[in-house]
Amino acid sequence: MRDRTWLVALAAALWGTDALLRLPLAQALPSATVVFWEHLIVVALLLPWVPRALRAFAGLNWPRRLAVLVIGIGSSAVATALFTAAFRYGDPVTPLVLQKFQPVFVLLAAFALLGERPRAHYLYFALPALLGAWLLSFPDPFRVQVSAVVPALLALGAAALWAGGTVLGRLVSADLRPWDVTVLRFTIGLPATAVVVAGQGAPFLVDWANAPALLLLAIVPGLLALSLYYLGLRNTPATRATLAELAFPATAALIGVGLLGAHLSGTQWLGFGLLVLAVTALGWRERTGRGSTVRLSPDPGPARPHPSPAG
Repeated sequence: MRDRTWLVALAAALWGTDALLRLPLAQALPSATVVFWEHLIVVALLLPWVPRALRAFAGLNWPRRLAVLVIGIGSSAVATALFTAAFRYGDPVTPLVLQKFQPVFVLLAAFALLGERPRAHYLYFALPALLGAWLLSFPDPFRVQVSAVVPALLALGAAALWAGGTVLGRLVSADLRPWDVTVLRFTIGLPATAVVVAGQGAPFLVDWANAPALLLLAIVPGLLALSLYYLGLRNTPATRATLAELAFPATAALIGVGLLGAHLSGTQWLGFGLLVLAVTALGWRERTGRGSTVRLSPDPGPARPHPSPAG
């Protein structure tokens, strides 16, 4: 199949616009409420396609159904809630740029679920990335405060869950149409976000003044970006897709510093540079195929002998 890495990168660039809308919303509303409305708006727009997507889901075997549930609940609802909550503790750049650590999680998950095997020299890229993530998380890496640890952990937790979504999305792509994966992700995620709102005692209702930002957040870095993402992921290996996703933190960091007035200390800039250099170098090797850090397995193929229901 024709590779669509560029489409994954385009989707990731749209995710990079997220902070422009999420930061003011995170300051005005509980994170769980923001995530709930993101899902509610998208599901309302997708209602005509929900029945077909649910029939496709029913036609999967149980391992693939579990994968879709994890994508909808963990990668969509829980991860987005963690990511939004990170803005309430730290600056707008740290949670976003820490998503550059996501390829490490993807490679680990791809090894376990897709049989993609990292080679020994993978550590040459992983260790600088880890150091860069640490330096970036704290203005003074030798004087760590709890207030700095919390947003870093929230952002890394979201990155790990989104990494799982990348690998599992690739896993189910042989059985589901990209549009069905998008519909199922939001449809399954909606009740999960409602549970999070109720569990935190957060309000379900929002002021009309927040409606425009919520609508744009749901459509641009939400529905539009994910639709392009799953379309590209269908023909793109997980390890290459996660490298294309570097367009997300690159765009986000540029917006954070240039438009949101964020400031980084000297060591944070050093960490940012290390992180960018390590993951970009990893991406270059993977993309050129020279000395690849990962041995790719054959396409996992369909999990069942018959095609997905056409709906």
